[in-house]
Amino acid sequence: MLPFLRIIGKVHIETISNKTKNAASPHPGVNGNGECRDPSFEEPQIRGEPSDNPKPKFVAVTTLEDVQAVRCAEFHPGGQLYAVGSNSKTLRICAYPKLTDLREEHQTYQPMVLFKRTKHHKGSIYCLAWSPEGDLMATGSNDKTVKLMRFNVDTSNLEGEEVELSMHDGTVRDLCFLEDTTNKSSLLISGGAGDCKIYVTDCATGTPFQALSGHTGHILALYTWGGAMFVSGSHDKTVRFWDLRTRGCVNMVTPITQVGGVSGRHGCPVASLCVDPSGRLLVSGHEDATCALYDIRGGRNVQCFRPHSQDVRSVRFSPSAYYLLSGGYDNKLVLTDLQGDLTLPLPSVVVAQHSDKVISGRWHPSEFSFLSTSADKTSTLWALPPV
Repeated sequence: MLPFLRIIGKVHIETISNKTKNAASPHPGVNGNGECRDPSFEEPQIRGEPSDNPKPKFVAVTTLEDVQAVRCAEFHPGGQLYAVGSNSKTLRICAYPKLTDLREEHQTYQPMVLFKRTKHHKGSIYCLAWSPEGDLMATGSNDKTVKLMRFNVDTSNLEGEEVELSMHDGTVRDLCFLEDTTNKSSLLISGGAGDCKIYVTDCATGTPFQALSGHTGHILALYTWGGAMFVSGSHDKTVRFWDLRTRGCVNMVTPITQVGGVSGRHGCPVASLCVDPSGRLLVSGHEDATCALYDIRGGRNVQCFRPHSQDVRSVRFSPSAYYLLSGGYDNKLVLTDLQGDLTLPLPSVVVAQHSDKVISGRWHPSEFSFLSTSADKTSTLWALPPV
């Protein structure tokens, strides 16, 4: 049994305060020893004496039920609520519950829905995102539109007139916000099927002002980690790095997706991706059930591993990048430990499971809990109870 997978007579959970997070920059990434770690930053830790229990016991705290597959869920940056989008075209905003009294024998319940809008799009809600300040929300759909809305955190309500963007000619698969510090405004990045272009929209005016070309297949994933940089993953098997200061693509890689493979000789559609908060380590999830690690600053593939048996549709670093949460079409959510040498085999464990394909998994911004969405028509909040 790998040490990371041993459980634990006692489970120690620490909430990461905003003060701690802000003081901990830069965040962990790849250093010269191939490690993804910053000892100054306290990640909630699973530790204690080994016992007969083979893995951490995350419990299902709440489960939101829908009538169709639930594609996306995202925590508000403040952590006190989260939004959920479904194939049923319904958008909901739910309250994040207090977890102080959570126990292993917890009975799962329905979350408190603070806001609900049916027929939010004419089609399924494929993706959603919050702006870093939490005052804007965007959603994307297979009706080929993006909707941009103002959000009032005090009332938990969308306010004013929404902006509908129709520049895409195919399903909008992912979107994310960037802060334009030069002009002190928010930018929205969106991509998907159709013309394979990534569009940049000025949120202040609601006007798309840039179309980024380069991908030759549908764009399935977008991710930003602050500043002017973001990455895109595509069905064309590539990951592209973009810098809005140069108005174009600054790097392109084809991640190794065959365990033990050679760079450039193997590839598979990129279904999901993320970058650690320091901007040093990229993880991509692929349709062949693999995840690939790429050292951004060193410009090298670190390794490929297979945490699932089917498509890896979601990958996300925990708040300090000690762990990777992945979700797959094998119905499972897997936690992989990134605290050691990233060139060696990585210990991982199944921490949650749905009755159908997992579409997304998202960490709470400051607590050791996560949301998952699934084709089983549910979105579930999972957490590790203190013992």
